[in-house]
Formats: sequence, structure tokens, C-alpha cells
Amino acid sequence: MFPTIEAEREYQALKRKYGDAALSRVDALLNRQGKRHPFQEKAKFVMPEMPSRPWHDPYHYPGLSELIRKLESLHPVIKEEIISVMGREGALTEYNHYLKPQKNWKALYIFKRGLIKESLALCPQTARFLTEDLGSWLCPLLEMHFSILEPGAHISPHCDLWNFSLNLHLAVKIPDRCRIRVGNETRSWQEGRCLLFDYTYEHEAWNDSNERRVCLLADIWNPALTIPEREGITILINAIREALNED
Repeated sequence: MFPTIEAEREYQALKRKYGDAALSRVDALLNRQGKRHPFQEKAKFVMPEMPSRPWHDPYHYPGLSELIRKLESLHPVIKEEIISVMGREGALTEYNHYLKPQKNWKALYIFKRGLIKESLALCPQTARFLTEDLGSWLCPLLEMHFSILEPGAHISPHCDLWNFSLNLHLAVKIPDRCRIRVGNETRSWQEGRCLLFDYTYEHEAWNDSNERRVCLLADIWNPALTIPEREGITILINAIREALNED
């Protein structure tokens, strides 16, 4: 059942528009019918009948691959913008991870359920890519931000909420001895290049250097989703958040 009557009405209207079959996987998600890999056990929602693997090739998906290559081409200006911001006292905030806040994990939010106006002024080229290029690929339920790991930081193993979005990383400033594990495979970031992974799989990250590690993170829709499914999921998750009084 949907958490609110209003949301259920919206969802039923969507079914009348697209047909029941178009939203069958969202129905299964709502009823928690998705099968899980052992590395996904702690995730909240696993949408069924989705390609399930920890790492995705960011250059594989038509439409998305072109955007990723453009993002990589913007790496020098994006790096310049965030380095300038990091030099300002108080510009960064503690990264507000829903599991456990960490003082050695900082962030500058560009989008968090809406464009952050202050960041538009601080990082105009990064924000312009978000608004003009990334567009509908960005999952509006989540965020786009700079993730800054302080020297010596370790992000402990965890699973994030759901698999209908994927986590895209642009490696902005990467010292030696930085790495990330997703599932049973550990990789290193390559400065100026992107990584893409399913964060319902258990993952963790390390910065064993004596410098800050900086990535630009964007929560994008899983390319396996259809437009009706995106719309149905948005109704579902917003209703759950409203019922739980989440910001």
C-alpha cells in the first residue's frame, strides 16, 4: 500500500496513463519482491528484474555516455572551481550521510532536491553542467555534490538505499593511495575520469594519503528504468518521505 491516499491516487492516474504493465516492476518494488545479492542485504529497496552488478561501464549506455565524456572534458574547470571553494573558510559542510555523519568527510552540495543557489555562485560551470546537460538523468530524489575525504579518512562498509539510481563519480583531485571497494572488487579513481556503480552493493572508501581526495558525485537514474517507472518511483519515495516527515 502507498503511505498516503493522495500518493496512491497519483500512482493510479499514472497507471491509467501508461497501463498497468508499464509499472509492474514498481508494484513489485512497493511489495518488496526484489531478489538480493548477498552484498545488497542491507539496502532498503531493490527493484526487481534489473541488471544486478556492482560496477557499471559509464561509457556503455547510449545518451549517458556522451554526457559523461562531456563531464570529463570539463574536469579542469570543475577542479579549479572546487579548489577555489576549498580555500574559503567555512565553505564546506560535514557530509550528511544518512547512516553516520563523519567529521573527516566534507561536502559542497550543488543539488539536493533542488539546485543550491549558493553553489551556483561558487561553482557556476559545474552547476551549468547539471542544469543544461545532465538534466533528466539526475535523480531528483537525491543529490549532486562534491565529496571531500580528508587525509586518513575511511568510509566504513555500508549499503545505500536503492538500486533504481546509480552513483556517478567524476574523479576531480585524486592523490595516491585512494581507493573504493564495491562488492568484492576494489578500484582506484583516475583523475579526470568517471566511475559508475550500484550503491546498494556494500561499499567502502579510503584516503590513505596526506591530501584531500575530491570527487564530484551525482545520483543518476539507472539506465534500465523507463520514463513511467521513474515517475512512479518519484511518487512512491516522495510519499514515504512525507509520511516519515523527512526533509
